[in-house]
Amino acid sequence: MSARDLGTTNAKGGGYFSARDERPEGGKLVLDCDVVVVGSGAGGSVVATELAEAGWRVIVLEEGANIPSELHGQMRPSESLRHAWRDGAMVVTVPRGDSPAINVTMGKCVGGSSVLTGGVCFRIPGAVLRDWREDLGLESFTEREMEPFHAHVERAIHVEEVPEEMRSRGTRLFWEGATRLGLEMKPMRRNTKGCEGCGRCNFGCPHGAKLSVDLSYLPRAVEQGAQVWSHALVERIVVKDGRAVGVRGRLLNREGGKPGDALEVRAKRVVIAAGAWHTPVLLMDSGLGNPRFVGKKLTLHPAFRVIARFDTPVRGWQGALQSAWSDSYEHHGITYTGLFIPPGVLGATMPGVGVEHTRNAGRIDHLAMFGGLLHDEGGGEIHRVPSWLGGGREPIVTYRMSERDRARIPLLVRTMARAFFEAGAREAYLPILGLRGVTADELDRVPLETIAASRIECASQHPLGSATMGSAAKRSVVDEEGRVWGVGGLHIADGSVVPTSLGVNPQLSIMSLATRIAWRMRERGLEA
Repeated sequence: MSARDLGTTNAKGGGYFSARDERPEGGKLVLDCDVVVVGSGAGGSVVATELAEAGWRVIVLEEGANIPSELHGQMRPSESLRHAWRDGAMVVTVPRGDSPAINVTMGKCVGGSSVLTGGVCFRIPGAVLRDWREDLGLESFTEREMEPFHAHVERAIHVEEVPEEMRSRGTRLFWEGATRLGLEMKPMRRNTKGCEGCGRCNFGCPHGAKLSVDLSYLPRAVEQGAQVWSHALVERIVVKDGRAVGVRGRLLNREGGKPGDALEVRAKRVVIAAGAWHTPVLLMDSGLGNPRFVGKKLTLHPAFRVIARFDTPVRGWQGALQSAWSDSYEHHGITYTGLFIPPGVLGATMPGVGVEHTRNAGRIDHLAMFGGLLHDEGGGEIHRVPSWLGGGREPIVTYRMSERDRARIPLLVRTMARAFFEAGAREAYLPILGLRGVTADELDRVPLETIAASRIECASQHPLGSATMGSAAKRSVVDEEGRVWGVGGLHIADGSVVPTSLGVNPQLSIMSLATRIAWRMRERGLEA
């Protein structure tokens, strides 16, 4: 039995514990440690590991289940959606103004959203760091200053370039067409080792080749004595004399995973890493943080996909899920990234009803897909629903797309379709609800500039902001070291602290910022 199995411990007392399985009727659980980390995703796992390896007693609390990678890799996509994704991947923003509703997908399991990504790894772009310095006064954020943190994480999760032979035929076709349009295509970098190109990255790698934090970081933390508790819902941060001294919540150990026994963890330091969606909720419920900025400035990287049908078989699922990208339209705030989804999921999303839908879904082996995202200005806000209105754990999140970002959608979508047509596609399926496939001649007649935003299919896997980092308390929630202004011993180390959208997949950026925060904590010591 390995250290990753539920309920096991090692000689130092570390291990994985399930409140549901081990304490079905156990009464209140009270734990003591040096540092409690709320959330086990890209940020929380990094901080927990760095501090555990420094000799600190660490407890990680995760609301979701612990799903061993070997089990996740055997699941059907529908099972993965049910067990590992928050609300079955059906979380949607409430649109404001001329904005589409955005489907925001997040993980709810040990390892967080890191378990469900395509493994894409980008450093924080130099242009973004420059904006942070010049516009936000974050003067220490230079490429040179971030270099050791980026490099440290890249080694830990084995970031490598996807080789050409791992590109799917669909990606090769898009690359060919995009190059003819003048776009510069580049190979993707991902945190993989031994990838066999099965295209299942988002739904559990059958080969354990994607080194998400449940494989690359948390086992190291457990080896050094860290405890990882799943099914543990944190509801409040405990503050005494102006300093965070622990957290309180409930164990999800009642029938159906409902809240049960009380949970209290007493600690010298508290690190919140519940993600941009839920970290502000915890701050609000605890009455902490600058109320002018907690839950504000949420960015999402609104993303859109184009599917193309070719006369000859493509089998876009054969090859690395994400193996190519382009920043040629970076000056328009657009990044193009490769993707594909499992055939069963893709078939369900094809347009048409009845016979038409069956015909379209039956052409899956002739389909290619590519995606593009916006380096958005933000406009998202997290809102708590009062208890007297039936409010529960989940917030209501609104999003108002800026006029600039809305105006860029037609360029983003048409460019992808044109690239496929340049490569010989017969027709393209645009992300417009109710629109059938269009030919190359019909593309420019689709009124993308004026079509109702409610008909635009839009998704996000990259919620950022909502508890942003800044140089002054009057303009942000945390300082440059992730410390919440005005509260001693309380840190935030997840995507919520990222001051602006990045324009690229944020996994590596979040982990690098979390490493920086952990190292600063370690340097200051437990009593600082």
